[in-house]
Amino acid sequence: MKSIRRQLLAALLGTISLALLAGAFAIYRSTLAEVDDLFDYQLRQLALSLRDQAYHNAFAQATEDVAEDFDFVIQVWSPEGVRVYYSHPHKTLPGLVQMGYNTITTPEGNWRVFAAQLNSLVIQVAQPLKVRNQMAIKTALHLLIPLSALLPVLSLLIWILVSRGLAPLDRLAKAVATRSPKALEPLPEQKAPEEVLPLVRSLNDLLARLGDALAAQRAFIADAAHELRTPIAAMQLQAQLVERAESEEEAHAAIADLKAGIQRAGHAVRQLLTLARQDPDMAAKPFVSVSLAELARSVIGDQIALAGAKDIDLGIEAVDESALVLGDTEGLRILLTNLIENAIRYTPKGGQVDIFIRRMEDGRASVEVADTGPGIAVKDQARVFDRFYRAEGTAEPGTGLGLAIVKTVADRHGASIELNNAEPHGLRVKVVFHGFGS
Repeated sequence: MKSIRRQLLAALLGTISLALLAGAFAIYRSTLAEVDDLFDYQLRQLALSLRDQAYHNAFAQATEDVAEDFDFVIQVWSPEGVRVYYSHPHKTLPGLVQMGYNTITTPEGNWRVFAAQLNSLVIQVAQPLKVRNQMAIKTALHLLIPLSALLPVLSLLIWILVSRGLAPLDRLAKAVATRSPKALEPLPEQKAPEEVLPLVRSLNDLLARLGDALAAQRAFIADAAHELRTPIAAMQLQAQLVERAESEEEAHAAIADLKAGIQRAGHAVRQLLTLARQDPDMAAKPFVSVSLAELARSVIGDQIALAGAKDIDLGIEAVDESALVLGDTEGLRILLTNLIENAIRYTPKGGQVDIFIRRMEDGRASVEVADTGPGIAVKDQARVFDRFYRAEGTAEPGTGLGLAIVKTVADRHGASIELNNAEPHGLRVKVVFHGFGS
């Protein structure tokens, strides 16, 4: 695992080192330019200082030790072009050059030469450029060595500053690590630095969603225990009745009741699992374009047998093939199944259940299920989407989860639900989708 502290330290030290190298090069170039100007000035001054000298011996020169320590080479030329003086006979230099400053290349390296005509003589003073380069390098090193010696100190200071800068992250990590699984209250934002604040807010959002998920889990467990308690108790009683049956007729009746209880319990379990799977925090399927018309036909085909058992006329009254929505196909199938199944369940024998699939003028799609059942009292319409809620006087057996599942799926798809009682009787449930399919 990479360490932010080490990465920052390496990046800062690397940047400082590169800056020092760039600074060294710049100092060297600047120093070399200044040294060139200084030595050019010295070349000219040395040439001017020799204008009144007499030159009788063309190769009169200093002793060998003095000559080696003397960086300048002097040549003097007569008006006829004859060299009358040469301070270093062993040096390889070109002959007479043009007046002024010149840079000359020889087998011994590059030379800087100044030539001037003074008192009918041409005085030429030369100096090897390597002397200037060595002087510039030495000067640059004298400036950079103290800075380089500061690198360890800078490393320590940077490590301390980086550690202090990352201290809020360490405190945040300790605050999260020391929390118990039940401690889901938000982390304090007041003392968090601006750079750490987005992380704190993201963690608080995660804690809030985790709290909601745990609350939903606890609610699901409580709901399941509440809903299954009654059918399980009934099945236990019915099993005891089977054991105590004194005749074959009593045993058959008790077994029939037991089977009905098992079916109700199974239905409740399926409804609970369906509700759990459609919870927004648990649903992760990507949305796709879904044709409501095709989906409605498929669901109606699945419910034909249930409608036929009650002699109910089930079918599509109006359909628009262009009614497309963006959603989860399985979730939308569950929504339509529960709407149609509820309508069939509460519609009396010989009644009618109609489905309408429309595309509205603003492009939104809607599905409407209308039945000829008893409808829902206005006072109960606000609560029928609550889990396990059943209106007073409801004779039809059920779990009270059907419309709760419809509401959960609709919320996940950003859809709205409208409930309206029909005249003279019946219920119309309309779901309007705001996400367009393509």
